[in-house]
Amino acid sequence: MQNQNQNKIQNPSTQVPKTPQMNDRDFLNDMLSTEKYMTQAYTTALHEASHQHLYDDILLIFNETQKMQRDLYNLMFQKGWYKMEAQDTQKIQQSYQQHSGYTNQFPYDSQIQ
Repeated sequence: MQNQNQNKIQNPSTQVPKTPQMNDRDFLNDMLSTEKYMTQAYTTALHEASHQHLYDDILLIFNETQKMQRDLYNLMFQKGWYKMEAQDTQKIQQSYQQHSGYTNQFPYDSQIQ
């Protein structure tokens, strides 16, 4: 069990009451999920916008939504309500090598730096 906890990247969790009502963590989690959904929807709208002014307006809203998503993530991470799994250096290097081989499939000349 201790080995599993060493692989978690997380701040100490802020305690929330265990009641049937939504608490701060629940509200933040709901808002973060909504912001993620909205950024995906705005990305689709940006790809399909045929008018430059419409594109510019959607891009502005997208950027604001993306910033809010990041702010919510940072707040949840700070409170210990959002955690990530740490990976060892060897697994990261293996994944990098695997995916860097895909660059020859790109339709343009690119180099990984």
